[in-house]
Amino acid sequence: MRGDAALADLARRTGILDDYTDMQGVVHPTGPETQRALLRANGLAAGSEAEVRETRAALAAQARQSYVPPDVIAPSGGPVRIDVSDKLDWTLLSEDAATLLAEGRSDCALELPGLAPGVYPLRLAGRRGSQTACLIVAPPRAPSLRELSGRHTSWGIVAALYGLTSETGKSLGDFEDLAGLAAAAGAKGAGFFGINPVHALGWAAKETISPYSPTHRGFLNTDHIAVQPSGSSACPDGLVDYADHRRRQRTALKAEFDRFRTQAPPKDQADFAAFCTEGGTRLEGFARFEHLSTQHGPDWRMWPADADVEPGEPTVARALRFHKWMQWRAAAQLGAAQRQAKTAGMPLGLYLDLAVGARLGGAESWGAQAATAQGVSLGAPPDHLSPAGQNWQLAALSPRKMQQGRYAALRFVLAQTMRHCGLLRIDHALGLSRSFWIPEDGSPGGYIRHPFRSLLAIIALEAHRAGTVIVGEDLGLVPEGFRAEMARHGLYGYSVLQYEKDADGRFLPTRTLRTQSLACFGTHDTPTLRGFWQGHDIDGWQKLGWIGQAEAAEARGVREAEKRQLAGIKAPKPLPPSLEPPLRDRIHKTLAEAPAALVAVQLDDILNLTEAQNLPGTTDEHPNWRRRYPVTVQDIAASPDLRKTARIMADAGRTAPMQKDSQ
Repeated sequence: MRGDAALADLARRTGILDDYTDMQGVVHPTGPETQRALLRANGLAAGSEAEVRETRAALAAQARQSYVPPDVIAPSGGPVRIDVSDKLDWTLLSEDAATLLAEGRSDCALELPGLAPGVYPLRLAGRRGSQTACLIVAPPRAPSLRELSGRHTSWGIVAALYGLTSETGKSLGDFEDLAGLAAAAGAKGAGFFGINPVHALGWAAKETISPYSPTHRGFLNTDHIAVQPSGSSACPDGLVDYADHRRRQRTALKAEFDRFRTQAPPKDQADFAAFCTEGGTRLEGFARFEHLSTQHGPDWRMWPADADVEPGEPTVARALRFHKWMQWRAAAQLGAAQRQAKTAGMPLGLYLDLAVGARLGGAESWGAQAATAQGVSLGAPPDHLSPAGQNWQLAALSPRKMQQGRYAALRFVLAQTMRHCGLLRIDHALGLSRSFWIPEDGSPGGYIRHPFRSLLAIIALEAHRAGTVIVGEDLGLVPEGFRAEMARHGLYGYSVLQYEKDADGRFLPTRTLRTQSLACFGTHDTPTLRGFWQGHDIDGWQKLGWIGQAEAAEARGVREAEKRQLAGIKAPKPLPPSLEPPLRDRIHKTLAEAPAALVAVQLDDILNLTEAQNLPGTTDEHPNWRRRYPVTVQDIAASPDLRKTARIMADAGRTAPMQKDSQ
């Protein structure tokens, strides 16, 4: 086998798809230039015919000396039996590979003792050579809503944390605002309160505001730490002024840190010391990155090769301690918000969001270079969210490298994110099965497969440890069998009413929504109910030149039919020119009565807002991630519209009796 045929065979054997079909049914082959770029990103040499031959030979030799698959998944709760293909000696080590747990010799099967859920190195040695396999011991399913709340159904509110405002005049929503509003929603019967990702954006990343473009998903966004900054921000245009907020809030944070260093009670000092000890090398590494970024910029790929810190130097030591202290403050406040939400009656509490990846050149890829795909960015081909396709400028975790590291980088991010929530949304969960990589060399993008079942087992493992229900956002080009496999592992799907349509483009009846799913009308990436009614999204697409006048007219005709279906108003009877509360409540009632276990209502819709939080595929053309809510947290908590929404959910049986009586 020679030339492109050998290259295509190597790509196929390592999970690179031959082609993909877009939303219009057009097949896009994966060309040689894309295959080489994706192989290189996955840690495999394929730059020439000679390298392709050598890599194919090395992989074949590795396969010949393997006794078991690279990943072995076993159920927790009892002895483990693993079939092997030859006589061998085996050694089982602890998760950190520091302690011998068991060893023996086997002819055809390994009989291992019952193991706690975890990821263990399993070393095998026989006449064909040696192999170290990754043994994943996990519950067969992630926790269910019933297991964690005692209920089959629940409902909650989803809001933009950055957009919350309070009577103190703060310019950006913080964790105290979150605690107050979540508690108010819990008192009215909500089972969860959801927000955008709160991953760290980076101290030196002054221009970054998107919560879906973090520097590290395992640490928190310190912009949301509640402090008492000097002055106030009026934000007359109704948009968050991040630069002003960061200037005032960071001045206040530095002053608080100085007081902590000299005046903190012993208990607080001890709590902080324990936090640093628990954080270990990962927290130390994150603090190092944050400090280095102030010297060399937020993208480590642009740093000098010898960039490093001198932790013993007093100024450096103080800076590292400051960044660790901010993480401690953020974790304490987010944890307090979760406790307050649950104390108010929420069975699940906070509903957090795990971004699909971290920023190229950010702290996460710096600290996990051994697991990161180099030279590519995560993205998506054209779909209903963005007709032009998307390049998210996010680092991808390499399936091959990730497996070699026993998924440590991913497990850390999952565990950290689940610490303070009872419900977790995994953004773009399709990436658990395959992800779309866009090469930085200009080659077209292509799909690469991931070890889907291994990743689902890892998620189930971490979810049980944390006590968290998992929702997988499964929108877009969904591979065959994906949703069924996700459901078998206990993950809830994502049923967005705007996309639940039949082959003729009509909305499916809500009674057909998946039971094991979270149902909602829209997301942060779609128009609000009011914006949908007004065709605000269609106007925006036309203004940006994504669709022409004829296409816009056709889209408005389709929208007219969709509105009639939602409202139950047949032609020629005229439709209301705007979406009024009774019609909004009708749609929420339809969702509440759907069979979906979880229902989420956007705060934007409760408040009857028009502008979407984000328009995918844009940066400055739309006020993405900057819109503030026009009323305060206190006013929202007392809102008749919130009470009305709670009553709709209670009438549909989504509220526990004790909560129902308290409304």
